[in-house]
Amino acid sequence: MADTADLAGVRVMVIDDSNTIRRGAEVFLLQAGCSVILAEDGFDALAKIADHQPDMIFVDIVMPRLDGYQTCALIRKSPKFCATPVVMLSSKDGLFDRARGRMVGSNEYLTKPFTKASLLRAVAAHAAPRARA
Repeated sequence: MADTADLAGVRVMVIDDSNTIRRGAEVFLLQAGCSVILAEDGFDALAKIADHQPDMIFVDIVMPRLDGYQTCALIRKSPKFCATPVVMLSSKDGLFDRARGRMVGSNEYLTKPFTKASLLRAVAAHAAPRARA
């Protein structure tokens, strides 16, 4: 696994309707030095993406109002955020679910429950901190 010092300053958004999952991911990411933006669903996330400009996004698939597939597809359609890495989070581990995640443009697919190591490995693999102004 990459040295967690390499993750300092990376802005990570976690979109999940489960407070437990959001807070668990937040603890792991903060321990690694990331800054964390939390969103309860796709609508909440889309409102926050422009303000916070995350370096990468974790998105749950099964959420009310706007699911993870729809959220990822909308991020991919945005000229400003289309290149932002998106990692799907789901308790679904089927081939169809993984394929659908790829079809909407996700970079990776993590199954829940995830470990601290798998979460940080995904951040290290996909997010490079942007130059700070």
